[in-house]
Amino acid sequence: MYDFEMQLDIAAQIVGEASYVMALVGAGLSKESGIPTFRGGDGLWDKHGEPPMDGYQRFVEDPAGWWAQRLADQEKMGDFTQAIETARPNAGHLALADMEREGFLQHIITQNIDNLHQVAGSLLVTEIHGNRTKMRCIECSRRWPRAAFVSEEVPPRCPDCGGLVKSDTVMFGEPIPRDALESCQRVAQQADVVLLIGTSAVVYPAAEFPLMVYRAGGKMIEVNPQETPLSEYCAAVLRAPSGEALPALLERARALRG
Repeated sequence: MYDFEMQLDIAAQIVGEASYVMALVGAGLSKESGIPTFRGGDGLWDKHGEPPMDGYQRFVEDPAGWWAQRLADQEKMGDFTQAIETARPNAGHLALADMEREGFLQHIITQNIDNLHQVAGSLLVTEIHGNRTKMRCIECSRRWPRAAFVSEEVPPRCPDCGGLVKSDTVMFGEPIPRDALESCQRVAQQADVVLLIGTSAVVYPAAEFPLMVYRAGGKMIEVNPQETPLSEYCAAVLRAPSGEALPALLERARALRG
């Protein structure tokens, strides 16, 4: 029979004894802030179908056309856009920021693009799928805040290398930015514990990083109301929403630290 309190004790002990804890965060955490997920039965793609799988190829082939369409679409605010524009960090985001400040968490790898980790106060974050509030050069990977990037060119070009500039969010068919991928690999190589938070653990390359930790002898802790393909390999499983489980985990880890 599942015992949440017992699992919480185990998880807190593991976190307290770890030398380097990383978190892999998925859409489940953002869902608790009112942002719809893409998959999972009731996700946007389940309802409306997935976007074109060749989105990045279309951008590269006709960047001016892509930007013209993007500028035209700015006048329209769909349900997802409205939700992400108004979303605020939830208790799970805030607990992760506190865990970082108090030394229980060394790095976050997030699959989310919503910028809520930074708003909550987290500093050590790698965004493997980009950040919706930023622009990025696809050649040199330089990034700018979306509001601060001003260009009269369509498509805009990087002032440093002349490369094409697009939104930082990673499109279907687009390679993961090299700097983000290298950061994730470095973090996974250092970690001896990984928190799996609100992620289905099936989307690669993100799903590979906890496996790197596990294969090297590290431990996985799952924070998810739903079972995932990695559940059976986890040393502790917290079957509760992140906004409940993460503050509880932090409180228990503090108590053990004394």
